[in-house]
Amino acid sequence: MSTNRRELAEKLRALHEGTLVLPNAWDAASAALIARAGAPAIATTSGGVAWSAGRPDGHGLTREEMAALVARIVRVVDVPVTADIEGGYDDVAATVRAVVEAGAVGINLEDSTAPGGPLFDAPEQAGRVHAAREAATAAGLPELWLNARTDVHLFGIGAPEGRLDDVLTRAGAYAAAGADSLFVPGLVDLETLEVLVKESPLPVNVMVWPGAPTVAELEAVGVRRISVGTAIAQAAYAVAQRAAAELLEQGTCTALEGGLDFGAVNRAVTG
Repeated sequence: MSTNRRELAEKLRALHEGTLVLPNAWDAASAALIARAGAPAIATTSGGVAWSAGRPDGHGLTREEMAALVARIVRVVDVPVTADIEGGYDDVAATVRAVVEAGAVGINLEDSTAPGGPLFDAPEQAGRVHAAREAATAAGLPELWLNARTDVHLFGIGAPEGRLDDVLTRAGAYAAAGADSLFVPGLVDLETLEVLVKESPLPVNVMVWPGAPTVAELEAVGVRRISVGTAIAQAAYAVAQRAAAELLEQGTCTALEGGLDFGAVNRAVTG
């Protein structure tokens, strides 16, 4: 493992000492532009990555295709890259080895068996987290940041009054298995997050969208990592659809106003 790779992994670790904000990328150009906007690290979004290849989210890509996309992102940025590996495909260890080889220094690993659930139970998912940690160490990157995602809130698993306890049980199991942080998409209630942050053995990552609490509000209750999932990709695709409809139906191009300069985009992906 190159010294630079391990330095990037250590940099990603250090970024979690404060509140890390990650606008998620879905291809090399979006990653390069997000880095130029000042992001200290790049996180991929599995949904956006799959859509960019004409596939659905939920293991729509093969492991090899996903890792190749990660490698393309790594080539155009000089900041740490953390890869969304969804549920790890059919072999968590093989997937971790693939993205480490591609240049990633962090991963997201979710506990859903499929989009919408059900979830792996806590002991089984803890075993998968442990396999990911061992694979990273064997690949020469023990510093890999492992963000363990639980979809209890995202998919409304179980009775609402029991979800916090379920998440905390999972947090304990995942921490013992080698996770570095806990990602709880679907949860943005500040009071609940404040309790979770105080009781979780792992720093907490949340996902935001329009109308969610601000970074400052989340930071105030102790959230340590904030990402947006597919939201930026969705917004970009919305521009494409609106602009196309306007051009076809009205013959005008006002939806394209405010676009980035051609040269700025080209320079962002020029090594």
